[in-house]
Amino acid sequence: MPFSRASSHPDETPVDASSINDIEKGEKREETEIGSVILGPTALLGCEPVATKGSQEGAGPHRPISACDWNAPDDPANPLNWPLWTKVYHAVVPGLFGFAVTFGTSVYTPATADIMHRFDVSRTTALLGLTVYVLGLAAGPVLSAPLSERHGRKIVYLISSPVFMLFTLGAGLSKSFASLVVCRWFAGLTGSPALAVGAGTSADLFLPQHRAVVTSAFLAAPFLGPSLGPIVGGLATQYRGWRWTQWCMILITGVVFILALPTKETYKMTILKRRAKKHGITIQRVSTGSSVSALKKSLVQNFLRPINMLFTEPVVFFLSLYTAFAFGVLFLFFAAFPFVFQRPPYRFTVSQIGLTFIAIGTGVVMAALTGVLIDRIVYQKHYRVAVAAGQTYAAPERRLYNMMLGCWGIPLGLFWFAWSAEKGLHWAVPVVAAVPFAWGNLCLFTSAALYMVDVYGPQNGASAMAANGIFRYTLGAIFPLFTVQMYETMGTGWATSVLGFVSITMLPIPFIFFRYGPRIRAKSRYPVFME
Repeated sequence: MPFSRASSHPDETPVDASSINDIEKGEKREETEIGSVILGPTALLGCEPVATKGSQEGAGPHRPISACDWNAPDDPANPLNWPLWTKVYHAVVPGLFGFAVTFGTSVYTPATADIMHRFDVSRTTALLGLTVYVLGLAAGPVLSAPLSERHGRKIVYLISSPVFMLFTLGAGLSKSFASLVVCRWFAGLTGSPALAVGAGTSADLFLPQHRAVVTSAFLAAPFLGPSLGPIVGGLATQYRGWRWTQWCMILITGVVFILALPTKETYKMTILKRRAKKHGITIQRVSTGSSVSALKKSLVQNFLRPINMLFTEPVVFFLSLYTAFAFGVLFLFFAAFPFVFQRPPYRFTVSQIGLTFIAIGTGVVMAALTGVLIDRIVYQKHYRVAVAAGQTYAAPERRLYNMMLGCWGIPLGLFWFAWSAEKGLHWAVPVVAAVPFAWGNLCLFTSAALYMVDVYGPQNGASAMAANGIFRYTLGAIFPLFTVQMYETMGTGWATSVLGFVSITMLPIPFIFFRYGPRIRAKSRYPVFME
């Protein structure tokens, strides 16, 4: 079914929900990336290019440079026109930051027993170090997203990472459990910009039709982090003590920070403002909003709008519910695997329990490859058909193939793990069960992310993803807190099976959206695509 953009300008803000319209009316002129910037003498006429003497960056001898937009489709300053290797480098660095930050979630969990002994707290209390860190990851984008839009992507990476390492250092040096929890909270809060801003960097570098490959790779990094964290954390805890889990976080983040130093800015508005300053073009804002107005806009865009979409948009609610549940189960395994494998008949050491998470990492890599293959073999075919028919993009529902395939891996992995571990089969059998679960988990999330951005466009798509992130990380923070009690009461078989049954009830979600997506989207109050 053909689809077309509701907006004639790719950066124009779509119609918003009535519940927050009044707040946003005063900010409408600032919604476009550079729409609020004009050049001195043309203040009453709008933003117009201004010619300068000689050849300038991105402009030929007879082509004026502009602080309002790219000079031409082939403007070399536009990140979309950078050489492929440059774009890959600038996309890999945010992914590595995402890996380093999410690595910090699970590297902590093998140290739980050591922390219990060191600070004389219960297992559930010790797991608060994981919970508050993950909640910090959920809260951080509310602050970091507007900072990146005002000052650019690079500065957010380069400022947040050292602060993140300082709080991680504080956690490692903590002499009380309270200080450990506080430092872990602020470490999560200050580390989260890598997750929030990284998606924007990918959008700066790649067109939507080319975004599936980079999205699969970028989203694999935050899933690989939790997968590999227990491996390093288990070895560090067993041989050096719990504090070394924090030192490992600092070491990895420090290496990524050094790799990020040569990167260039990718955000359009920041590039244009710097170019205007370089060539002596006076830039003046049409409307200079107060700091209170800017704060109000930030609150709407980064918290109120995502929450509104979560509870009023069926696409956002059901896809966020599904991906949040799967993400919560992934974090539940950080407590479930030690519970299962440290007991008879397995009796694994702390480092051996960490090695079992290699299976989850394997599933993540397989999911990333699956996303690339589906894009190359299936989605691109539909995209070419859409372009031949005069459309800009393929229907958003074409993004759901990955989810419709991967969703079966979640219940398969859960039931497989449940009863192979319950019956005490060879350790390899329940460990391998984590492969289809992790594969399905990332397939689910990659597809949901691409679908929501296609449905809602760049502006509201970011809000939809913010809603998804708040939901995902909240469940990821909560699930480990009741894992041990659940497994002790119900046993491994039935406790994991309950999760499997819940995942079965969610299986129809991608198929319903694939079949009825156009009708559901037609009723949206945040429309971008229309029939």
